[in-house]
Amino acid sequence: MSEDDTPKVGAADTAPPPPQGAPGAKPPLSKERRLQARRRFMRTILLGGGVFGAALSGFLPVAYAQKKRLRPPGALDEKDFLASCIKCGQCVQVCPVNAIKLADLADGFGVGVPYIEAREQACDFSCDAVQCILACPTGALTYKKPAYMSVRPGAKLAEKPILLAKEKDPEPTLNLTERIGVARLTRPESCLAMQGKGFKGQARGPDFKGELRYMSVDRWRPIKVADHPYDVELCDLCVQACPIKGAISLETVFAPDGSQRKTPVVHEPCVGCGVCEMICPTEPASIEVIPGEGWRT
Repeated sequence: MSEDDTPKVGAADTAPPPPQGAPGAKPPLSKERRLQARRRFMRTILLGGGVFGAALSGFLPVAYAQKKRLRPPGALDEKDFLASCIKCGQCVQVCPVNAIKLADLADGFGVGVPYIEAREQACDFSCDAVQCILACPTGALTYKKPAYMSVRPGAKLAEKPILLAKEKDPEPTLNLTERIGVARLTRPESCLAMQGKGFKGQARGPDFKGELRYMSVDRWRPIKVADHPYDVELCDLCVQACPIKGAISLETVFAPDGSQRKTPVVHEPCVGCGVCEMICPTEPASIEVIPGEGWRT
């Protein structure tokens, strides 16, 4: 066999298409068939985009849900709370300082359930009786959990907390058995007390809209923090503002160089209301409430 007689592999692939009308040639598509094919292609693209968008919208709540929210006082543990809350907003309406907000889509799972952004407006118990619990129709906020529900580690309070505003009343305690979080000095390096500094002026600036109950002003009417300037030689605003007796104090500590300093120390009665975080004059706050945190000895 000569070299010219050797079969060429793939020769059929490179062969030109048979001319129209020749045996084996495909008839050309009509204009109508070409339009139908184009419509099918566009529908496929749009349907694929819709499916992808739906999948993404389902993923967003998962991504946003990574941030823990501070729930109102008396909230069940997170899973039970989300299952029990009907998003009626009754707790929002009775809060005297508008501390309770309702979550939106950006908050992930639990759209429409209540939360507290302590830095903006903490729960200062101006209502005296934790009205949000009284208003809750489902028990998502409750004074006492049913016996079959577990208590997360460190959530149980050793004693019912004493509300300083009620300390001289016949019943000075809040009807709470569990905390919603715990305050922590998360940025000790910026704490003014740790630096031996005082503070003078409006704790959060003139534009801050947060409110707080000052017993020296009016027990029953919270006022704007901006309307109550401070002047202290050593910053202790978190201690002054805390509404719970014995929850936080300024204590002496020894720095690595042996010098003595003062620092806020959080104690077991802390219920996690977040007032210390709201009033802290540093930016960002040196002390924060950790949502859902339990007490650790």
